[in-house]
Amino acid sequence: MLAYVYDSGVDDLDDLADAAAQLARPLNGLDPTVFPSVAAMERDLIGFVRSALHGGRDVVGSVTSGGTESCLLSVKTARDLWRRDHPASSAAGQRRDAVADVATDAQRGIRPRLVAPATAHAAFQKAARLFDLEWDPVPCRPDGSVAASDLIAKLGDDVALVVVSAPAYPSGALDPVREIAAAARSRGISCHVDACFGGLVLPWWPGVAAWDFRVPGVTSISADLHKFGYAPKGVSVLLHRGRRRHRAQFFATTRWPGYPVVNPTLLGSKSASPLAAAWAIVQHLGADRYADLVASVARVAAQIRARVASIPGLIVWGEPTGPAIALIADPSVPAAQRVDPHRLADAMLARGWRIQHQPGFVQTDGTRLPRSVHLTLTPVLERTLPQFSAALVEASDAVRGQPPADARALLVAMRALGYAGAHARVPSPRAAWRLLRLAGAADVGGAQPMAMLMAVIEGLPAPVAEALLTELLARLSEPR
Repeated sequence: MLAYVYDSGVDDLDDLADAAAQLARPLNGLDPTVFPSVAAMERDLIGFVRSALHGGRDVVGSVTSGGTESCLLSVKTARDLWRRDHPASSAAGQRRDAVADVATDAQRGIRPRLVAPATAHAAFQKAARLFDLEWDPVPCRPDGSVAASDLIAKLGDDVALVVVSAPAYPSGALDPVREIAAAARSRGISCHVDACFGGLVLPWWPGVAAWDFRVPGVTSISADLHKFGYAPKGVSVLLHRGRRRHRAQFFATTRWPGYPVVNPTLLGSKSASPLAAAWAIVQHLGADRYADLVASVARVAAQIRARVASIPGLIVWGEPTGPAIALIADPSVPAAQRVDPHRLADAMLARGWRIQHQPGFVQTDGTRLPRSVHLTLTPVLERTLPQFSAALVEASDAVRGQPPADARALLVAMRALGYAGAHARVPSPRAAWRLLRLAGAADVGGAQPMAMLMAVIEGLPAPVAEALLTELLARLSEPR
């Protein structure tokens, strides 16, 4: 499985993590004054990640429940600091908490913007919705990279935060951190580096230019220990440059008759077991063994890129840096020689390997990013690389020349029902389930091919596609 799962290949790590998690099972991360071991483990983890990311003593932070929470908190922090520095907007924000008309505030230009490349993780879209910022994505080039000048052109007084990725999950591209951070710093704008995916890899990856706290203007970085830190889900670290910024992340209140509530993160009560497991793994591996594991991933990446280069009709998308590679059909060869990535992913699944479908995407300027498949590369893959490479060649040969899944007939039917086209309406849960059944996607899961569902998603308006996917995921866990 080349997504979601991060396997170090180190045989004793799972047992170590299990033992540490069991010891911490009774603890509640809500209150480290009652459970001082929670604070001690957090200190060590924050210190380790801070050192890896070249942070000085002014860099402080928190352990969170995962990358999404780290991203949410980076946005919430930047928004709150922006409101403090823009008193009129801060007052508007307070009115919104009571009875304000959000639309009126937005029309007056008060609502702050969150600027990021279109390839930034979807968690930042979630954060913009939750914390009432305007999501302002910057289109990328067809190879998945973003021009620094395009991002810089979007920066203004109403920008609360600009986000760059190290690297971007969909493409594996490392965004132009140094240029963006410098521009943000000159304008007094917060700059967050989302290194949830690469934060425990890029510090040891060969030939990477500075992207972390060595870069002036970088104000916060997120890095997930449950990815390439090899800890169980879910543990992430969010680091800030400066105590003022970190403290803006907190929620605190004495305005109720119970105990004083001080939450550094979004959660209140939280298990200390993932924290303890991450602490034990970091103590056991240390920087040197992390460097060894990164070297293994780098060897895997080089060998997969070489193998893909030998497969007609299939290429690596763009210029990835780090442990993510995306594959696309080679547009330079005739259609009869191309390997459609979604057909490839379905063929790989039939051979026992799961790689991740990524739909094609039309950006706000009309530029289309190609459909692709994502590969997360981990050290354990080095053990079975010959088998994976053989399966990749065999699956490519099996689907070469097959056209992408054609959803046109389904889309015509959905348009007739009013759920596609320029004036599409968002389906109710019952209607969404009917549409999923019409598309043959109601039983998605396990070894079900996904190419047709991806084609439907690509062809539908985003609100309709999102309603269908919401219904699909909701139905999977509904009692029958």
